[in-house]
Amino acid sequence: MLHFRFLICFVSCLLCCAAVTAQETPLRIAVAGISHGHSAWILGRKPDNIVEVVGIYEPDKGLSERSAQEYKLNRGIMFDDLNAMLDKVKPEAVVAFGSIYDHLAVVKACAPRGIHVMVEKPLAVSVKHALEMEALAKKYNIFLLTDYETSWYPATAKAYQLIYDSSYIGNFRKAVFHHGHQGPREIGVSDDFFNWLTDPVKNGGGAIIDFGCYGANLMTWLAKGERPLSVSAVTRRFKPEIYPRVDDEATIVISYPHFQAILQASWNWPFNRKDMELYGTTGYVKTVNNTLMHIRRKDDETEQTRKYTAADIPVYEDPFKYFADVVKGKIKMAPYSLYAQDNNMMVVRILEAAKTSAATGKAVSFGEK
Repeated sequence: MLHFRFLICFVSCLLCCAAVTAQETPLRIAVAGISHGHSAWILGRKPDNIVEVVGIYEPDKGLSERSAQEYKLNRGIMFDDLNAMLDKVKPEAVVAFGSIYDHLAVVKACAPRGIHVMVEKPLAVSVKHALEMEALAKKYNIFLLTDYETSWYPATAKAYQLIYDSSYIGNFRKAVFHHGHQGPREIGVSDDFFNWLTDPVKNGGGAIIDFGCYGANLMTWLAKGERPLSVSAVTRRFKPEIYPRVDDEATIVISYPHFQAILQASWNWPFNRKDMELYGTTGYVKTVNNTLMHIRRKDDETEQTRKYTAADIPVYEDPFKYFADVVKGKIKMAPYSLYAQDNNMMVVRILEAAKTSAATGKAVSFGEK
């Protein structure tokens, strides 16, 4: 009897150890393209039990070598052929940090292999590309996520809570989004990044795409996926000597049945901005950055300043952990949530309508699905 009890305890310990080990096994990811400035988020990441980088694809050998030196990368996991890398290292998931145009090629390579994908914002350069990516993701049953910096912000999560969980602002009526910076050249992005970021084909546009996507993503989430009635946009090129092929300024107006959104995307701000203003019938919420916000209700004499961190409201501040938890089934993405495929399909539709409006000078009706 004693031996039997010992055996039971021994087996239980083994099972517990196995469970802990399985829980701590990092997600095997590969990187598809590293020319995006945000690739530093994964290339410079310290080893942990969340993700393990098992392969890095970059066709530009010069960029690959410079990055290997800067981030002290293992050259044994670096490839200049995407398919060869996927077949060699067999990742569970891929994060894409190349041009927006290249996102489709990444999904074409990954989906048939059952490899999940998270691309850097936005999802695609066009509705045509997005629809093909969506079809591949559905056919091969993979997750297809889009990462935005603003998705990690505690202030973003708190703003949603104030609107819907506590009805702080009453009926939601208007949103104004300010996203951008002084300009890619002005802030000193690398030539590898600059060359495609200012290419109307590889990026799909200038500031209208680079920063218009943030507001479109946030608004689609705040609107709970509601389809817009119409989209209007005006673009400008204030610095043609720097950006001769794409816009550097864009204002987009999205009309919905019961509210409106104004997206101000710019490479002309005097400093970096990622903030939003949300107005309702009884108050407003203004986020300043990732943690700070100003709030006021109609009966308040002055506005209040609040600061929220991840300790105050549940939010993933690490996009790679979010990706890993989705892939491993620890969490389920809500419909039209910030990373979700349905949200980001709508983002691409809004951006394409905005480009059409800017080119024609007319509002673009969304009509029926």
